[in-house]
Amino acid sequence: MISAQGALERLREGNRRFVADLEGRGAGAGRTNRGALPAAQEPFAIILGCSDSRVPAEIVFDQGLGDLFVIRVAGNIVAPSQVGSVEFAADRFGTRLVVVLGHSMCGAILATLEELEQPSEHRSPNLRSIVDRVRPSVEGLLGTDLRRDRDALIRHAVRANIRASAGHLQHGSRILEHLIRNDGLMVVSAEYSLETGTVDFFDE
Repeated sequence: MISAQGALERLREGNRRFVADLEGRGAGAGRTNRGALPAAQEPFAIILGCSDSRVPAEIVFDQGLGDLFVIRVAGNIVAPSQVGSVEFAADRFGTRLVVVLGHSMCGAILATLEELEQPSEHRSPNLRSIVDRVRPSVEGLLGTDLRRDRDALIRHAVRANIRASAGHLQHGSRILEHLIRNDGLMVVSAEYSLETGTVDFFDE
């Protein structure tokens, strides 16, 4: 299995192809590997990303069928089912890179900020469960000078939420903690720019 650093470079290269609008390996690789996929899978990276329709991980990283184990949920939040999914892939397939992939102008972040600024009594309890998981990572920002600059507030809130999700995976699972300490598992934070198509890996 490819190392975490090797997997990270493979994602960087794929995103560079995507941004450059080159004909990458994604579609061809998917067709080539399709026949072998029913027997087994060996994803080289686990992506915990947002459900936003503009951020499909396989496309923005220019990868094909079987390359990525993708978990998508609004706001790239981490709840028990997401932790379990990451544990499953890391343990079962030996995948050694986990990427928490957020994106600019995330709707879940905007909804959380709106709820904090103007609480609503009529919000769906299911949507509220997402907002409540985002809230701890962004609430403190409203007490800073960022509250005077909406765009800057949103940018910082997006990254704060990504970091919180990555931290939860790094320190909220005995299985993942063991793999990080002993088996080379790496959890990294990344933000996709809707404006440029670029994925910025940070806090590696």
